[in-house]
Amino acid sequence: MSKLIDQVSEIEDLLSRESSQFFVSLCDEIISQQLSGKVATVIFERFKNLFKGEVITPYLVLKLSHEQLRSTGMSNAKARFIKDLSEKVLSGELDLVNIIALENSQVVEQLTKVKGIGPWTAEMFLMFTLGREDIFSHGDLGLKNAIKKIYQLDSPTKEEIEKIVSKWSPFKTYACRILWKSLEIK
Repeated sequence: MSKLIDQVSEIEDLLSRESSQFFVSLCDEIISQQLSGKVATVIFERFKNLFKGEVITPYLVLKLSHEQLRSTGMSNAKARFIKDLSEKVLSGELDLVNIIALENSQVVEQLTKVKGIGPWTAEMFLMFTLGREDIFSHGDLGLKNAIKKIYQLDSPTKEEIEKIVSKWSPFKTYACRILWKSLEIK
């Protein structure tokens, strides 16, 4: 891993976003699932444009029709997932104001109550929204491919990957960022 660090460009520090941004961040995470970065960015920009410069809130999302959400290019399922997220935040079932105080496993437990948010999305939220430094996503194909490439493994098991990853604690998130960047190196 130390050789790899020298080969990748600088890794930015992790920053926690303000709690007022958590809802929008989750909308972005849902929209971005299984899409290339470029496509996800286009759809998310269209989603933001639906609000005409207003702050995006669960209440305003619920005022939009399913067709309006779909007009951004998001799938039927993702439109339903964003509506479910909005409903759970408004009802208080998902408390985004106090989520920052929870342990990582509790954040994953809370977020995965929302339809369309699985462990991977919750882990990305932990990394990129809450700025948690010790997260690794076993469900991320890019991370798995980077480990296969770097450690010259054909089909590593979760246990084999965990043995490698455990050595990076308490900075697994930084290691993930290095692994993702390593995929760009020929």
